[in-house]
Amino acid sequence: MVIVEKMHIADIPLLHIVNQSDKDHKTPMVLFIHGFTSAKENNLHYAYYLAEKGIRVILPEALYHGERSKQYDTNELGMQFWKIVLNEIEELHTLKQYFEQKQLIDSNRIGVAGTSMGGITTLGALTKYDWITAAVSLMGSPCYSTLLKGQLSSLQQSGVKIPLTSEQIEEQLKLLERYDLSLQREKLNNRPLLFWHGERDDVVPFAPTYQFYKEIVPMYEKEPNKLKFIADPLADHKVSREGVLALVDWFVKYL
Repeated sequence: MVIVEKMHIADIPLLHIVNQSDKDHKTPMVLFIHGFTSAKENNLHYAYYLAEKGIRVILPEALYHGERSKQYDTNELGMQFWKIVLNEIEELHTLKQYFEQKQLIDSNRIGVAGTSMGGITTLGALTKYDWITAAVSLMGSPCYSTLLKGQLSSLQQSGVKIPLTSEQIEEQLKLLERYDLSLQREKLNNRPLLFWHGERDDVVPFAPTYQFYKEIVPMYEKEPNKLKFIADPLADHKVSREGVLALVDWFVKYL
């Protein structure tokens, strides 16, 4: 039986999902990050499938979302987007340490994944943490600097006033470069990485992510099975069942 436990670790609300028979034993673990304006509960189906396979799953609540909401409207929340992403990257380490200290996880079998903003966070986390064994990005992008520029351009075209000076924008770009996987591909270090992306995605552009994938293919020449890109020609910004099951299979294989 799969159990769902509501927890708080270092003021981070989360759901802990595990097969009851595995609850008190060391298991592989997947940290799964939800998308922008979503919440941890919205990804329980991923966690259920993984827990059935013997994988412990942690669904954290991102800053200003769900239980941590500050009642921002979408535009106000959008202005906090990168603060949320970078905060989530930092909190992943806190969560990993907790379950490690409780001796509930195999430290050599830790996966990170997420949808949309969660996929973006996952790819940034790969630049910072070598303890990530395998990763899955669903509708994410590694191109932090390009994404920020696109977001600012979109806001300007929509008539939204950006409360940042040119200097502040430049500072933000420099900060994001530290987490931009497209600028430091060597940090992948041949770790298993799966992408799923709808070709009709109008929220997180498909093309830059696919271009990044094509550019890193030679890095996996000796172990090509560790890198995969599933492009869905009919999908927009919603993960198909094929994408869900591909994520489960990926972690079963590499964790």
